[in-house]
Amino acid sequence: MSKSSRNQLAIILILVLAITALHYLTSTSMHSYHGIYRRLYYIPIILGGLWFMLRGGIIVALFVSAIYLPHVLFQWGHHPTTGIEQYLEILLYNIIGLLTGALASREQKQKKQLEKTTNRLEESYAKLKSQADQLLETEEQLRRADRLSALGELSAGMAHEIRNPLGSIRGTAEILKEGMDKNDKRLEFAEILVKEVNRLDGVVRDFLNFARPADSEQKTVEICDALQEVATLTRQQAVKAKVEVSLYNDDQPKKVFGSLEQYKQAFLNLVLNALQAMPDGGTLGISCTRGQDKAIISFTDTGPGIPEDLQDRIFNPFYTTRSDGTGLGLAISHRIIDAHGGKLKVSSKPGAGACFSIELPIANGAHS
Repeated sequence: MSKSSRNQLAIILILVLAITALHYLTSTSMHSYHGIYRRLYYIPIILGGLWFMLRGGIIVALFVSAIYLPHVLFQWGHHPTTGIEQYLEILLYNIIGLLTGALASREQKQKKQLEKTTNRLEESYAKLKSQADQLLETEEQLRRADRLSALGELSAGMAHEIRNPLGSIRGTAEILKEGMDKNDKRLEFAEILVKEVNRLDGVVRDFLNFARPADSEQKTVEICDALQEVATLTRQQAVKAKVEVSLYNDDQPKKVFGSLEQYKQAFLNLVLNALQAMPDGGTLGISCTRGQDKAIISFTDTGPGIPEDLQDRIFNPFYTTRSDGTGLGLAISHRIIDAHGGKLKVSSKPGAGACFSIELPIANGAHS
């Protein structure tokens, strides 16, 4: 029994005993007082029914009847008319106790059913909301995929048309350089021309990678090995950028299915993006851990962070905050991860860096 129930029981007992004491200590000649005392018995009886349901109402009514009956028999026995009235009152005590307890029990049962119904409705609402959110997310992904597909085809066509004359321009510039003396002022302009052509060729290559990621063998790969290769490949760039890179692997097997080269390209873009976000140096934490049925890779930098209103746009093609950026690196990574059945997300607060996290499904037959 809880402390609250014990307190309620004590209140009922005190009321019954107090009213009974008034009956036994008051002269039988004071009829009006005894009439009031008899009515007061309804208070503990009703409380018993309300607090302890049907059983409480019946027990308190029987207890009141048992403790009040001797008073009726021994002190009112010589008043037949009054005695009959009191016997009827005792009967009424039990009827009231029974009805109050029954109504309270019924109300409690209905309350519990209502709570169960409310809980089921809340669960159904939460489930429907989750499904609606998933549908909206899927719909947004489909719209993004349609836009990217159309944009990719357009980009591929334009890139091929641009790349051919770029090759001719580069070849012509290099031939002109070979015929120039080192002191020739035109040599500097020729070198600038070659440099800019190479830069444009890199931009075009990004367009092609976005439009049609390079096909490569699809197989089961240990994803952390690809991550280690990318970390090794970018080590010198990180040192040059004064960025300290740390790689954590929980040593659990994390085999996923897909193209190793495309995975490496996606990871490389994310690492380069992090290095570019920290022009004054910083730290980049790369982790590769195992979830229940997925591999989780994260890239956490100490850069300036990304405003919340821009986080939904950074994976859109051609969106960039750098004057010399193409805005395709993150878009390519997102497209590759999405094509492999994974998810690429970002979480960031301005001034607190950014964390790009990737979730990839563990390959069938590779579950521990």
